[in-house]
Amino acid sequence: MKIGLRIFLGYFLIVALAAFLLMRVFVAEVKPGVRQAMEDTLVDTANVLAELATADFQGGRINDGEFARRVRALRGRTVDAEIWGLRKHGTSYRVYVTDARGIVVFDSEGLAVGKDYSRWNDVYLTLRGRYGARSTPSDPKDETSSVMYVAAPLHDASGRIVGVLTVGKPNRAIAPVIARSQAVVMRWGVALLGVALLIGLVAAWWLSRQLGGLRRYAHAVTAGERAVPPRAAGEFDELGRALETMRNRLEGKQYVEHYVHTLTHEMKSPLAAIRGSAELLEEAGGQAMAEADRARFATSIRLQSDRLAQMIDKLLALAGVEHRQRLENREAIDVGELVESAGEQCGPRLARSGLHLQKDIADALPQVHGDAFLLRQALVNLIENAADFSPDGARIEVRVGAEAAGIRFAVVDEGPGVPDYALPRVFERFYSLPRPQGGSRSSGLGLCFVAEVAALHGGQAALANRESHGAEASLTIPL
Repeated sequence: MKIGLRIFLGYFLIVALAAFLLMRVFVAEVKPGVRQAMEDTLVDTANVLAELATADFQGGRINDGEFARRVRALRGRTVDAEIWGLRKHGTSYRVYVTDARGIVVFDSEGLAVGKDYSRWNDVYLTLRGRYGARSTPSDPKDETSSVMYVAAPLHDASGRIVGVLTVGKPNRAIAPVIARSQAVVMRWGVALLGVALLIGLVAAWWLSRQLGGLRRYAHAVTAGERAVPPRAAGEFDELGRALETMRNRLEGKQYVEHYVHTLTHEMKSPLAAIRGSAELLEEAGGQAMAEADRARFATSIRLQSDRLAQMIDKLLALAGVEHRQRLENREAIDVGELVESAGEQCGPRLARSGLHLQKDIADALPQVHGDAFLLRQALVNLIENAADFSPDGARIEVRVGAEAAGIRFAVVDEGPGVPDYALPRVFERFYSLPRPQGGSRSSGLGLCFVAEVAALHGGQAALANRESHGAEASLTIPL
């Protein structure tokens, strides 16, 4: 399972659990909250009615007096009220009065007159000077039929409790308010959960993207590929820079160790030739040595010294390219001018062998963007490599054209071509073939330099034999 998915699932579980608990708490608090508000209203109502009923109660006309008539008339009153979107059409109060013994002496619904209510909490507690209230279902089999009763005491002139007035209201009257409140809580809870999950999804995607970039960069480094640390933010950017620094230091150490080993191995052959020639010249001492032999040994020393110098120069150039991970500054380069400058640089080398350089550059080619010096040196290496394998007086052709992959530079020679066994290895470092005219091997770094320049520009280098004769080396640079 990918880390992004694990992060998202963990976040989802935490948010879902928190949302579930919060919604449960809110929903659980809605019903008691609404009932508490209703009970508070019933307390005020009971005490107001108790004050209004005291005179009729003390006068012995509580069941047929003015108070009783007005309360009974309340049930027939039409109410047309809209309360926070809920329509109310009538009243749902029940009012009854008990005497000091708890016997019902008035009931707005006429159901309990004469009954003993002294054991009900509302009456029992109020008669003893305490707050009396109860919630009792009117139908024992129906839990939704409960009615809330709140009582208030009736006092005589001396302040003694002589009766109790109770106001009752069915809890189902507030059921729509509770249902609506719970629905609102649930709706907003689901919306907040959705927003939280969306945020979690974005955060998980962002973290996965940051870590994925670093992971791909680490794999590329492990594979020895050119790679640039991914763009990141915060700690991820610091981690990417730290990995890049660590890579540079490790690669620098390995690079030096590898090149020292390779350079010493490649220098053994020319050094051995120089030492052999020098020893033969020393052994001659004052004795006469044939001029031809002396010249041959001296020429060998010069050629091998030139080979060493060339190897070191090209090795330094190759090291400079290989160690670069990217081009810091790209410039727009005119293709025609690039080929012309490379041809001029190779002019003396071609003239020594009587070689002719022919340029075939397509019209209206777009500019390429890159390092002009590196691209020119790459073309020079291709031309000089073609010159090494071309017979004297032959023609070398430079063809430049646009393809889907970019601008393609092709250098075509009329030499013997490359053996099939060597084609897969021509771009390897220090790999070189014997020259057809008996010349010494090259440093084996020219084509490797070309391949590195191509990779640095995001392109590619290739070498293949032509169907007739000769070989074609190419360098493709994307636009």
